[in-house]
Amino acid sequence: MIQSAKPDLVTVYIDGQEIAVPKGTNVIEAARMVGTDVPHYCYHPKLSIAGNCRMCLVEMGMPMTDRETRAPILDETGKQKIGWIPRPVIGCGTTVAPGMQIKTKSPMVKDCQEGVMEFLLVNHPLDCPICDQAGECKLQEQATGYGRGYSRFIEQKNVKPKRTVLGPRVILDGERCILCSRCVRFSKEIAKDDVLGFVDRGSYSTLTCFPGKELKNNYSLNTVDICPVGALTSTDFRFKMRVWFLKQTNSLDTETSVGANTVAWSREGVLYRITPRENNEVNDTWMADSGRVLYKEVAAANRLKKIKVDGADSALDLAINAAATLAKAGSVALIGSGRSTVEEQFVTAKLAAALNVSASLVSRVGEGDGILVSADRNPNVRGALITGLITSLPEQKLAGLAAAIDAGKVKTVISIGEDLTAAGLTTEQLAKVAVIYIGTHLNATSEAAKVLIPSLTTFEKSGTLVNQQFRIQKFAKAVPPAAGTTDDLVVLSKLVAAVGGATLATDVTGIWATIAAEVSALSTMTYASIPGTGLLLDATPFAGLPFVEGQTLHFEPAAAAATTA
Repeated sequence: MIQSAKPDLVTVYIDGQEIAVPKGTNVIEAARMVGTDVPHYCYHPKLSIAGNCRMCLVEMGMPMTDRETRAPILDETGKQKIGWIPRPVIGCGTTVAPGMQIKTKSPMVKDCQEGVMEFLLVNHPLDCPICDQAGECKLQEQATGYGRGYSRFIEQKNVKPKRTVLGPRVILDGERCILCSRCVRFSKEIAKDDVLGFVDRGSYSTLTCFPGKELKNNYSLNTVDICPVGALTSTDFRFKMRVWFLKQTNSLDTETSVGANTVAWSREGVLYRITPRENNEVNDTWMADSGRVLYKEVAAANRLKKIKVDGADSALDLAINAAATLAKAGSVALIGSGRSTVEEQFVTAKLAAALNVSASLVSRVGEGDGILVSADRNPNVRGALITGLITSLPEQKLAGLAAAIDAGKVKTVISIGEDLTAAGLTTEQLAKVAVIYIGTHLNATSEAAKVLIPSLTTFEKSGTLVNQQFRIQKFAKAVPPAAGTTDDLVVLSKLVAAVGGATLATDVTGIWATIAAEVSALSTMTYASIPGTGLLLDATPFAGLPFVEGQTLHFEPAAAAATTA
């Protein structure tokens, strides 16, 4: 393995503290390395430098040298003199240089911060108690930490539109906007949809969409995430809940194989929103809008909540016994899922072995966008390969199963979360077999099921998934399971035992002891030991398989190209 070269280090002094930082680092990031916060609004580490809010002003000085000889100029104590720039410079646009001196807490800096904060609040409405950004507002936080605490402005504030629809998912409050341009740069640089800009001048400047356009790309809600104030709000989350009441749980976006890291926000067992979680190896700090609405599956109207056998309500053990009786009769087909967790797929493989059949998966393929939505719409096909559930990539249509049913070779079909009609089977073919369905939502297969066992959504359980990089990532349970549902691991483990297989653990932690002992690629880890950013697995054994996509797109921080101001 080729070792990456270490970055050149530059020694700088921040408030008198010496530190060596990588060459090209700006002052904000350098100060952060010594635990010093330089307040800012327009700066974002994943976007280009704008330098328009001026909140990050600092004092800067450089060691003095003789212009002719380049010899150091010393003071009376024998130390090299520092030539301080008479005016402050912006920290975001200033790249470190050898020997650079930075002051972040001097009287000049404090006066600048108070002045900028006073200017930002000149026309800002004082409506914090009703603002949707309350609890997450950087303007409110920094007004307290760096503001004067009073304003000398007594004139009437400018009035701007309060509820401007920028797109189907984003609302603008023009009076709250501080013109930081984060949303403008994100749309242009990351989403590649240059649709936002400013009109008018001075205190009348307003954010708007270009004529004839609207903010409707699949990444529009990232502008809400990075808005430092309450100017941009989500139509889905707007006025729904105060963020300080919400519990945060690490989760994953399961709509595609990218595996974007997310945070699920909930209160008292109810989910309210999904936001991105930083993982520079997978999704940086972004996620697709389409992944943010997945939480609605938990309380969807078509959610399955009753165990049924032959159409009548039943208990779990009775349903397991009924399913086992059908499965042990022979002529059974097992359809696993590329949306199941690694743990569930491992137990599904045990079920296939106990029944002496080969499991199949259903492929889902759509159009990838080259950002964070891959063409492979299953989040865990690679997990199925790692655990041995399948040995080749799945097909979109179960043509072989359909032919076997028509030929009378299959009498029972076990489907784990898959609507078989979407995979090519007809209702007539389903009527010819006894269907055992373990899934979350109503569909044609659940309607035809002889044994129906409602299971859990991603947000109601813990587990791991392997994304398109072959990176195993874990997620945690965000809310309690809906009444009437059962953990997939419990159902599958009980079913394995009922058909004569081994007795397996029914929880994630317990099953990992067996997984580590039997799956070589996972032998060095436990569920608890997997870090928040995941672990890359060895993909060498699967190098010849024609995956839809390989590595996910990695965003290069545009801010790294900042130049000295």
